[in-house]
Amino acid sequence: MKTVFTNGCFDILHPAHLKLLRYCKSLGYVIVGINSDDSVRRLKGATRPYFSEKDRKFMLESCKWVDDVYVFDEDTPYNLIKQVNPDIIVKGGDYKYEEIVGSDLAEIKIFEYIDGYSTTKIIQNISNRR
Repeated sequence: MKTVFTNGCFDILHPAHLKLLRYCKSLGYVIVGINSDDSVRRLKGATRPYFSEKDRKFMLESCKWVDDVYVFDEDTPYNLIKQVNPDIIVKGGDYKYEEIVGSDLAEIKIFEYIDGYSTTKIIQNISNRR
């Protein structure tokens, strides 16, 4: 069985995340790397993450398409990818091949972009409704 790696903040789990994870599972054993709280703040700003790394890790571990979850503190998962040594790295369709961290370490697959789902936009919509 192939080992499949994907990563992200996974700040608010939404349908596009779940479709990505289901696709990953169709390819093999799924390892998810999530950014630590400090890493999310550096990448997304002081108001993020919306959920703590402990909560985000729990939600992903509870998903039937996820086999293992690791938290990483760097801005990219490169060191984690080297550690888990996956056969395949999967990223969403909002990434271009040349932007994908770890492309020198594993086969890359890009999952189709699903329009209408963005954690940042979901948080903005929630804030605007208050």
